[in-house]
Amino acid sequence: MTITELLFKYWGFRAFRPLQKEIIESVIQKKDTLALLPTGGGKSICYQVPGLYLDGFCLVVTPLIALMKDQVGALKKKGIPAHALFSGMEKSEIKAILQHASSGNLKFLYVSPERLETDLFKAHLPHLNINLIAVDEAHCISQWGYDFRPPYLKIAAIRQWFPNTPVLALTATATPTVADDIIQKLAFKEKIIFQSSFQRENLIYMVLKEEDKLNRIVSILQKVQGSSIIYVRNRKRTKEIANWLRQKGITAGYYHAGMTTDQRDETQRAWMDDYIQVVVATNAFGMGIDKATVRTVIHLDCPDSLEAYFQEAGRAGRDGLKSYCILLWENADLSELIDYIEANFPPLEIIKKTYNALCNYLKIPIGGGKDEYNDFSLQLFADSYNLNPLLVFSSLRLLEKEGYITLRDVINEPSKVRFLISSSDLYRFQVENKKYDHFTKALARSTSGIFTDLSSIREDQLALSLKLQTDQVVKLLHELHSMGVIIYQPRRDKPGLILNSERVDERYLALSPENYQVRKQEALTRAKSVISYIENQELCRAEQLVTYFGEKNALSCKQCDVCINKNQKKLSLKRFKEISYSIKQILKKKNNITLQELIKSLPDVREAELKSILKLMEEEKEIILLPNNTISENTNDK
Repeated sequence: MTITELLFKYWGFRAFRPLQKEIIESVIQKKDTLALLPTGGGKSICYQVPGLYLDGFCLVVTPLIALMKDQVGALKKKGIPAHALFSGMEKSEIKAILQHASSGNLKFLYVSPERLETDLFKAHLPHLNINLIAVDEAHCISQWGYDFRPPYLKIAAIRQWFPNTPVLALTATATPTVADDIIQKLAFKEKIIFQSSFQRENLIYMVLKEEDKLNRIVSILQKVQGSSIIYVRNRKRTKEIANWLRQKGITAGYYHAGMTTDQRDETQRAWMDDYIQVVVATNAFGMGIDKATVRTVIHLDCPDSLEAYFQEAGRAGRDGLKSYCILLWENADLSELIDYIEANFPPLEIIKKTYNALCNYLKIPIGGGKDEYNDFSLQLFADSYNLNPLLVFSSLRLLEKEGYITLRDVINEPSKVRFLISSSDLYRFQVENKKYDHFTKALARSTSGIFTDLSSIREDQLALSLKLQTDQVVKLLHELHSMGVIIYQPRRDKPGLILNSERVDERYLALSPENYQVRKQEALTRAKSVISYIENQELCRAEQLVTYFGEKNALSCKQCDVCINKNQKKLSLKRFKEISYSIKQILKKKNNITLQELIKSLPDVREAELKSILKLMEEEKEIILLPNNTISENTNDK
C-alpha cells in the first residue's frame, strides 16, 4: 500500500497538505529530518503515515500527556495498535506495554522524554523494532528555545541502539538558531529542513494601546462574530473576565490547568460545539485543540515570547478565512512583563527552601521518594507553608527543568485494575475466600485483558451490576489490592507530582547554568523582543513576526494596525470621505460591483488608492469584500 493509499484508508484524505509528502518521503528514505510546520499544519500525519508504512513501530517522544492520550485514542479507533507511557503509571502496566512493543504488537508508542531514561525502558531497548523516532515539540531540546526541557537532551542517547533509524523532529516555532541547535542535539547525520512559510495571509495582527481593555474586548467581540479565545496570565482572572463578559451578554467560559478534568472538558465541549462564543484561558488552553472557525484570539496580557504569541495567535483562522489576532496593552504592561520574567527565576535560596518544604509536605525522607506519584495542589502547599504561590510555581518549574521533579496538570486517569494471579489461582482464592467470590467473578468478567493489562473500570457501574454502593466496591478493591490479588489504581483527577530521583539534602541541591543563568538571560531577551514588537509602529506586524523566525523577503500584509496607519497617513481625510461617499452612492444603485467595474466608475482614482480606501471601509464595516474581487454594501451593520 502506498503512502497516499494509507492516507486515504485511515484519514480519508486523497491528497497531502503542502510539505507533508516531502517530509514523509524523506524519513522513509532513512534521512534525519526537521519539519517546521505551523500550528494546525498537520504535523502528526508526517510521522503516523511513515510509522504505518515501515516495518516495526514508531516511537513518538512528546511532553504533552493530554495530546498523547488523544492521539492514542484516535489511532485505536482507526484500528491501529498504539499505547502511551508517561510518569505516574504503574510499573506493571508499563512493563506490559513494553512487552507488547517487544513482541511486535504495536505500531505507535508515545513516551514522555523522562521515560527514555528509566531502567525498565532501557532494558527493553535491544528488543524493540523502532522504524522512526518522532520528536514532537522539538524546540524543547534547544537551550535557546522558549520551552527548554533537559530530559529532551537524552533522546539522542537511544540512537546508539538504532543507528539506521531516522529521526523526525517537529515544531511549529523555531528561530534559525533553535533549528540548528535541534539538529545538533539530535545528532542528525545531515541537515535536512522542510519549512513552510510562517506568513498566514488570512490573519490580521493588531497591537492596540488601550487603558480600558475589558470594554474594548466587548467592542471587538460585538464587531467580529464567531468563536474567540482570550489569553490571560492569571488563573483567577480567567473566571473573573468570563463572568464579566456574561454580564455584558456574551457567552463565555474559562479554562486553566488548576481546574478539574471534568470542568475543563465541559468548557472545551461547550466552546467546540458553539454553545459559548468565548473561552478566557491561560496558556494551558490550546494544545491539541483543533477548531477551524476561531475568528479572534485576544491577548489581554503581554505574552512571554514571540514564539508563544505566534503559536497561540495561530489558533485563529485555520479554515483560511479572515481572522484577527489582537494584543491589547498599556504602558504598565511592559515593565510588568520584565518583572514577571524576573519572578520566574527566584534566588537559589528560595528554590532550595521550596524543595525542602515540598518533600516535608509530601512526607518524603532524604534518600526516598524516587518515582512515587503524589497528588499535589500547589495552592494548598503554598498556603500550608505560607509561601508566595508565584515563587513556588517558578521554583517548581526550575526544579522540573533540572530533572528533580515532574509536574502533572489535572489529567483524567480512569480507575484501572489488573489481576496479579492467574485464572486458576483465582479459582482457588474464591474457594478459600467466599467473601470475595461473587465480587471477583464480576470483576473478571467486567473487561477483557484484565489478567494481562491494567484495564479501565467504572466503580459505579460495577456497583450497579452487583447491587452494591460505590464505596463498598472501592473498599473491596482496596482489600484485594492489599492482599496481592489485584493491582488497583484509583481514578486520578487531581494535579500530580513525581520525584524523578531520591530526595537530596537541600545543601546539595544545585541548578546548572543552562537551567538558571542562561535560561533567565534568554527569557529576558525574548521578553524584550515582545516589547520591541509592541513598540515598533513602522514595520508591518506580520513582517516583524516572520522575520523573527528567519524568513527572508517577507511582504507587508497591508491589513495590520501598522499598515492601516500608514495608509491613513498617505490618504487625506477629505480625499477619503469624498471617494468613500462616491463608492456608497454607486452601491446604492447596484448591490454588488466588481473591482474592475468600480475602477471604471471612478476614473480619477488610482487603483492602489482605491484598494486602500476599500480596505479601510471594510475595517469600518461599511462594505463587504466578497470573493472574486466583488464589493457589496454592508446592510447588516445598519
